[in-house]
Amino acid sequence: MTVLGLSQPAWGEFVASRPEATLFHHPAWAGLLAECYGFRAFAVTVSRHGALDGGAPVIEVASPLGRRRWVSLPFTDHCAPLGAEPSADLVVALAEAGRSRSLDGIEVRAPLFQGDAVQWTSAHVRHELDLTPGAERVFAGFNKNHRRNARIAERAGVRIVRGSGAEELEVFYRLHLRTRRRLGVPIQPRRFFRLLRERVLAAGLGFILTAYSGEVPVASAVFGSHNGTLIYKYSARDERYAKLDANYLLLWSAIRWGCETGHRLFDLGRSDLDQPLLRAFKDGWGAREDALSYAWIARGPMKTRARRLDGALGMVIRNSSPLLCRAVGELFYKYAG
Repeated sequence: MTVLGLSQPAWGEFVASRPEATLFHHPAWAGLLAECYGFRAFAVTVSRHGALDGGAPVIEVASPLGRRRWVSLPFTDHCAPLGAEPSADLVVALAEAGRSRSLDGIEVRAPLFQGDAVQWTSAHVRHELDLTPGAERVFAGFNKNHRRNARIAERAGVRIVRGSGAEELEVFYRLHLRTRRRLGVPIQPRRFFRLLRERVLAAGLGFILTAYSGEVPVASAVFGSHNGTLIYKYSARDERYAKLDANYLLLWSAIRWGCETGHRLFDLGRSDLDQPLLRAFKDGWGAREDALSYAWIARGPMKTRARRLDGALGMVIRNSSPLLCRAVGELFYKYAG
């Protein structure tokens, strides 16, 4: 096993050579997370005949008590190791790294070669839409309600604006804060969005779509774009304008753009098994739903995040100033990945 810095040419060249690589494998994504939350990022690789044969971007995460684990990658729905297949060599190398560095464990957000050291958890599904048939056929594959809602927004005069600058990101942030507060969950630290613009959007690895009714922004979403995969990463809307169905037109605009620019896949991200409404919304775009397993390499059982306090915290956030939503995110969001 070799540990490479994300900025080393060998890792960047390996990522560029792999057809399955997405934005989440690009050095910019792990670098953004590491800089924002103060963690260490690197790539773990294995070689054969002097050339890289497999590898994964990794972030070393520390708990408030100082316990360390490796994750590929936090705040990322799916990040399979790159290579011809999730190799046994990589699993052995990761297991040895965990033992030698006294890590709590190593989490890979994808299935891995199933060996004695690997445990799996399957509490999620992922949603992917094939864009290769072209925009017309993809639109025809939407649920009829999704098609209708996109047309309602069009008839209402909703317009979609594409951008990647500070102004567009500020509009998204305000809607995102409103949405997060309504849902009762903390928002990412403000510096995360600055780094997102600098490392991802400014590098041409993503963009923002914003839906306007007149001059009022009513919905917005951030998308990643790399190597033929378009990723629906963050979304927000103003619930006061819900009847406009602007978010449907916004997503259809992103999908149509992906078709027209030669993207192969539209990744709608992860849903939990106990989120039937979210799953139905994503599947309504014609996406294929597949089981999503995460691998845990350790001697002990995989630890799951305690959710006992989520309900109480959510109620407090929903009934407090947006400043509390921001403050909790600034202090504790780094531990939620």
